[in-house]
Amino acid sequence: QVQLVESGGGLVQTGGSLRLSCAASGNIFHINALGWYRQVPGKQRELVARFNPGGIPDYAYAVKGRFTISRDSARNTIYLQMNSLKPEDSATYYCHFGNVRDDYWGQGTQVTVSS
Repeated sequence: QVQLVESGGGLVQTGGSLRLSCAASGNIFHINALGWYRQVPGKQRELVARFNPGGIPDYAYAVKGRFTISRDSARNTIYLQMNSLKPEDSATYYCHFGNVRDDYWGQGTQVTVSS
């Protein structure tokens, strides 16, 4: 079992920055998928950024060049640095750890970008 705890959301003005964190505990030995997703009410959860199977960061087109995913393996933590935020980035952000058999999600953290 894997537990994920997110932090770092909040309210920011257009053009501002936030950094999200997701700390994992438990048995993460077989985890090979790490990423961030977001969801707004009435819409499907969408990929924001992830490490692909080769460990290379991969981004949604809408955030490319503005967001950066990173990881600290020693702390079992992944991060999402979000710069140049736009109102359309407002959503609940979820971190994801998984493998072919299991999916684990953080509790979600709200990001609101005011215009």
